[in-house]
Amino acid sequence: MTLLEVLALLALGGLSGFINVLSAGGSMLTLPLLIFLGLPPLVANGTNRVAITLQSIAAVGSFHRIGQGSLAVSLHLAMPAVLGSLIGAWIATRISNEMFEWVLIAAMISASVFMILPQPKLDTRPLTPDRLRPVIYFAMFVIGLYGGFIQVGVGALFIVVLYRMLKIDLRQVNVFKVAIVLIYTVPALAVFAVSGQVRWGVGLLLGLGTIMGALLAVRVNMSPRGAQWVKWITLIMVAAILVRLIWFQKY
Repeated sequence: MTLLEVLALLALGGLSGFINVLSAGGSMLTLPLLIFLGLPPLVANGTNRVAITLQSIAAVGSFHRIGQGSLAVSLHLAMPAVLGSLIGAWIATRISNEMFEWVLIAAMISASVFMILPQPKLDTRPLTPDRLRPVIYFAMFVIGLYGGFIQVGVGALFIVVLYRMLKIDLRQVNVFKVAIVLIYTVPALAVFAVSGQVRWGVGLLLGLGTIMGALLAVRVNMSPRGAQWVKWITLIMVAAILVRLIWFQKY
């Protein structure tokens, strides 16, 4: 691996960790990067989970130190997501590289469209276990299934469930999101590792970058205007990546 590739992993990892904690879309940068660096798409998908795990550990630890989050609620929400992630990861290890690339392109386009849509202003309130209903548990299973399979844009699904359905503050959405992602990503990573679809050295380098980005994101506690700025920068980068992915598929 060249010095330029190492720097690319650290830089894009840092940006991804920052985006993933405060918004959504970080894997739309890192997963294509791993493919561009020569990893087979399915291996890139598994390797990306190393970075997601590390950034989530860093973010959850930082949020805990400043008194944010609820372990009880996070565990309630995460249990169906864990089941879904195991199924999703198992399916992901059994499709072809070519099919996965087309799924990745479709997922990136869909997530980008969702990011463009304005979020409604809602009256929010704290989330407690008594507010959780069967439909919420089913929704978390679906998020886990999707996240276990590809992870790209999963933050957008959390916004639908936690913000729009449960009506909790967007800052708290980020707190619960990283905790749930951590809990369901660990078993998904194990599935990819058992299938031989993880490159640990590359994943750890990328993870080092995501840790730095995640820690910065927790400290920044971004304002709505800042979140919009990062969202548009992300979308511009994703557009360029999509052109490269589609061109690579064509030629």
